[in-house]
Amino acid sequence: MGGVNSPVRSFRSVGGTPVFMRSGRGAWLKDVDGRRYLDFCLSWGPLILGHAHREVLAAAQRALFRGSTFGAATESEAALAEAVRQAIPSMELVRLTSSGTEAAMSAVRLARAFTGRDLIVKFDGAYHGHADGLVTSAGVPEAWMQAVVNVPYNDAEALSRVFQRYHGRIAAVIVEPVAANMGVVLPEPGFLKALRSLTTQNGALLIFDEVITGFRLCYGGYQKLCRIQPDLTVLGKIVGGGLPLAAFGGRRKIMKLLAPLGPVYQAGTLSGNPVAVAAGLKALSLLKSSDPYADLEKKTQDLAQFIREEARIRKIPIQVQSTGSMFTVFFADSPIRDYSSAKRADAKAYGRFFHALREEGVYFPPAQWEAAFLSTEHGPKEIGFAKKAIRQVFREI
Repeated sequence: MGGVNSPVRSFRSVGGTPVFMRSGRGAWLKDVDGRRYLDFCLSWGPLILGHAHREVLAAAQRALFRGSTFGAATESEAALAEAVRQAIPSMELVRLTSSGTEAAMSAVRLARAFTGRDLIVKFDGAYHGHADGLVTSAGVPEAWMQAVVNVPYNDAEALSRVFQRYHGRIAAVIVEPVAANMGVVLPEPGFLKALRSLTTQNGALLIFDEVITGFRLCYGGYQKLCRIQPDLTVLGKIVGGGLPLAAFGGRRKIMKLLAPLGPVYQAGTLSGNPVAVAAGLKALSLLKSSDPYADLEKKTQDLAQFIREEARIRKIPIQVQSTGSMFTVFFADSPIRDYSSAKRADAKAYGRFFHALREEGVYFPPAQWEAAFLSTEHGPKEIGFAKKAIRQVFREI
């Protein structure tokens, strides 16, 4: 519907007609009209190794020729779960799914079952998939909406008040440790630590949604960098090597409530699909052996600083917020710390920026409130190309 199978592809946020892509290789995309674009969307984050990585494709191809799906357990599923567990020790047991929505939905269900409570706390502007209650949408029953409490991101005091108001009723707090679905918004000092403390004190679980940050900022989750251990973790995107795969996991005592060991039902015909698992295993292996994270962060910081300087020269109000290999260009006068300030960013200015860049052969995410990404294929030539295009666009703006 609307010519797309996921709404953000429709260009509704930036205006205009969506581009239909034909192929990708390395850091580049090609559309159906043969135009090439330097890609900073990277399928919304999974392609940290770039498009059509030779070794990842070969691993997926070998698995495909053995059979696309079996509806039975495979050794490769166990191998991927073990790789994840080794990288993220808080995930003592791991369950694979086909999408981040499934994984987040299942983690929330598990938290409710473990605590015997119904209420979930999430943060304004955060996206944890489109499961009922985790997204505001027509068609979601009012009862589901009442089972989720929203608080501002980076506001630990507001969360404390919520715990006081709903004493003994909150099952879990789910959070992107680095927000990326309102654009890149970093946790302020002490915020995540306060979440860990408040949930522990009140008998609630802490769920880290690392669908985007998992294996993006380091080999493992952001929890490794911030040194905060959640009770449950949700992964997606990179862990599938660019194919449909996600995972959730956590403390053994909680995870053992899942069927077939426990009463919490969760299933999926294509969960742990052998082709996706093969791609994910190869991607994680390459990331572990090459450890590209410092170089990715250096390139991202360099590009972000270039954008800031060019905007300053042209007197264009811009905030470029970044961490690791992800960043967002906000057309705003002051830093973005939560969804309220993100909404004040100038989406129309971003739309003009997006389309002008596209004319120069650079493809950014077609929405102001999404993260842009770099891959290992974004080398000096590609960064130079991007800088030239951005300088030209700012001259036009």
